[in-house]
Amino acid sequence: MSEYILGIDIGTTSLKAAVYDHSGKQQAAAVVEYSLLTPKANIVEAPCNIYMDSIKKCMDVIAAKGVINTKDITVVGFSVQGETLCLLDKDGQPLMNAIVWMDNRAGAQAEELRARFGDEKCYEVTGQVSFEACWPAAKLLWVKENTPEIFEATRHFLLLEDYVIYQLTGRFVAEGSLLTSTEYWDIRTKTYWKDMLDFIGIDEACLPEIRESGEVVGTILPEMAELLGISPKAQITTGCLDQVAGAIGVGNIRPGIFSENIGAALAICVPTAKLTYDPNRQMPIHYFAIPDTYMMHTFTTGGMCLRWFRDGFCQPEIDMQKLTGIDAYDLMGREADSVPAGADGLVMLPHLQGSMAPDVNLNARGVFYGATLQHTKAHFVRAIMESLGFLICRNLEAINAMGLEVKQIRTMGGGSKSDIWNQIKADITGKTLNVTYSSQDTACLGAAILAGKAAGIFESIESAVDSMVSIRKTFEPNPANRKVYDKTYAIFKKLFNALTPVFEDSAAE
Repeated sequence: MSEYILGIDIGTTSLKAAVYDHSGKQQAAAVVEYSLLTPKANIVEAPCNIYMDSIKKCMDVIAAKGVINTKDITVVGFSVQGETLCLLDKDGQPLMNAIVWMDNRAGAQAEELRARFGDEKCYEVTGQVSFEACWPAAKLLWVKENTPEIFEATRHFLLLEDYVIYQLTGRFVAEGSLLTSTEYWDIRTKTYWKDMLDFIGIDEACLPEIRESGEVVGTILPEMAELLGISPKAQITTGCLDQVAGAIGVGNIRPGIFSENIGAALAICVPTAKLTYDPNRQMPIHYFAIPDTYMMHTFTTGGMCLRWFRDGFCQPEIDMQKLTGIDAYDLMGREADSVPAGADGLVMLPHLQGSMAPDVNLNARGVFYGATLQHTKAHFVRAIMESLGFLICRNLEAINAMGLEVKQIRTMGGGSKSDIWNQIKADITGKTLNVTYSSQDTACLGAAILAGKAAGIFESIESAVDSMVSIRKTFEPNPANRKVYDKTYAIFKKLFNALTPVFEDSAAE
């Protein structure tokens, strides 16, 4: 009988489950998409049950394919979006919808935290550069001040990974890579930040037990094993932040490698062997999945820009996809490739929902600059692609300022499918960019590697990565585009700085 590892990646708008054998080869996979609830500006929620429902749907699809017997799945691991909150009552039932990481309702509460503790203290204790509305500490304060009846009834303050593990095992467990960005966890001591808990009014007994990533939590509950169709002896393990899992799945576990992921968000990850603070306080520090290691990690919702443009302005490409099967994004990429580097002076700021590190400004908005009568839809597509390349370059600048050397970039996620986009990123950054064979499933693979290590299938994360991750394609920077990209990147940065007062004025109205 073969035994398998299940890696589950719980993303912002979709959930993917992939089954691996003990050599790391993917045997089966399924994806389920879901929609978010946005009833008001800055509010982004999802029903808590949507996540377990999606796991069930994925497992049904995998079972129906008949490639494997799902009863042979004996280990389960997770890759999970950060900052999403689930509040449960004394019976373990959700008291409200999950508050998704993109939710920015807690602006006033972030200012309260800033006034009480200061951003410098925030960085020292939590590794996050400032108090912002998107972090769970501010969101929980919002719940306390705006729905006190829910706050008082809450007995379990959970992140999304904690909630799913609870559903599967009945145990309340959390781990550092997700706790890092709550702003109520001390990255120095790997314990909850008592002063913050006291200020919000949270009893530590209402928070999960803290564990490391890649540890066995327990055996799956019998009713959940039956629901999902997997082994009743399956071990449920702690996972990690989706971007950490992606970094593992793309082989970014050692200093000198920079990974980027363009999906719903643009995220970057740079592992470090020790806790290293940015003297300019621009780069957030996250706990990594390997014990007592860390990661410079930033993200921004700018990754949604191309999808936004496709859905709003590329109906012909969408129709063509239906007729020919050629992905609309591939068609858009071909259009972008017809335009020269620099998009003939068209520059975009991709901050459709604010800007995150290293230039944090949740009031920032998307901007196209330099449009003339010569510019076509193809120019706009290329300007969007280049704008994400400039964000990557901006993060590299901040990393270099910390004295951390980056030798290569590894790309993953939807953006890694596009050769033209990969070449743009290599040209803008001046770095070799590598695509791995697992670039589309890095989070699931990373989750499976962690789970396999937890169960003793793999000796270490490092040895598993070395045997399972390999390079499929390499993009070298084109020197001919260096001059135009240096000029355009300078304009990109000037635009952001020049428009900052406008962003603030608009937000104040």
